[in-house]
Amino acid sequence: MSSRPASFLTALALSFGLATAPACNSLQVTMVDSSYKKPNNVWVFFTVEKGEEPVAGLEAKDFEIYEDDQLVSAFESKQTIQNPDVAAVMYTLLLLDVSGSVTESGEADTLVDAAMMFSEKVGKHQKVGVYAFDGDEKIHSVVPFTEGKGSVDGGLEGLRSYKPKDPSTNLHGAVMQGLEELDKALQKDKRPLKFGTLVVFSDGTDRAARVTREEMKEELGSEKYENYEMFAIGVGAEIKEAGLEDIGRDHVELASDREKVREAFEEIADRIERHMKRFYLLSYCTPARKGEHQVQITAVSNDPKGKGSLTDSFNADGFGPPPECDPERKPDFKLEASARASQKKEEE
Repeated sequence: MSSRPASFLTALALSFGLATAPACNSLQVTMVDSSYKKPNNVWVFFTVEKGEEPVAGLEAKDFEIYEDDQLVSAFESKQTIQNPDVAAVMYTLLLLDVSGSVTESGEADTLVDAAMMFSEKVGKHQKVGVYAFDGDEKIHSVVPFTEGKGSVDGGLEGLRSYKPKDPSTNLHGAVMQGLEELDKALQKDKRPLKFGTLVVFSDGTDRAARVTREEMKEELGSEKYENYEMFAIGVGAEIKEAGLEDIGRDHVELASDREKVREAFEEIADRIERHMKRFYLLSYCTPARKGEHQVQITAVSNDPKGKGSLTDSFNADGFGPPPECDPERKPDFKLEASARASQKKEEE
């Protein structure tokens, strides 16, 4: 269950101008970014959720587009759902605890098998990088961000016989470094919208004390990482004291014993997959030819049952044919999602 406070979600909804609907059947339709360009292209990138669950599988026909409170003809607008990959990049960094308590317990094979399953499942939809940590000051690269299954499996195989130079656990420092590596990888991609996910596995508390828990929490709460998703997987007798809820702010999965480790990894992989499917890139050709216009996009879902909207505005000066508008044209987003959120907060 997500540990983000209700105030955060409320502020996010207000900052993106969400239309409010009765809670019982409402969908949360959240703006990420939008763009408008001649001849008359409109692109809106957003997420659809119901409560804490993503709503996946919606088609172009499941969205109603209104401009200035008037329904826009689906035939006239040529509305379509584009693949989010044309504008957005999504990376997941898997950070594995290979301290002495893991490597000396004889359970390294269990961890490697679970990590392979996780990487294969998540890697079908986005790039996955794997890093490991023990008591050392620096985390260790196991698998660079890649889409190749062979290279992932080959890198992880080496952890079966891994012997830590420092058997202690630098959990807090590793989390901070993991986020830095994830952010660096995302910034190398040229696509304007960037989404990062950090998944941390550990079987115990931070023993190295290289970085305090408060220092780690302060970094996790920084504006730089506010749009990143963070999950944690814990196993072992010490895990209740590890403070994983500080790390896994979107979800913490605890394995009661080492036999449940694979199930825990699978649950987090499923959550990431579902979260990815909540993204939609709606493209259409507006009939507007001049001036400022209010646009409302309403999502209507039958499973789960619900309805919700977002609102935005655009200027149509200079719009019109020729040439003919192509709804499959790639969007022209200028800001990253995090930059857009920060800008809106400043404007408020």
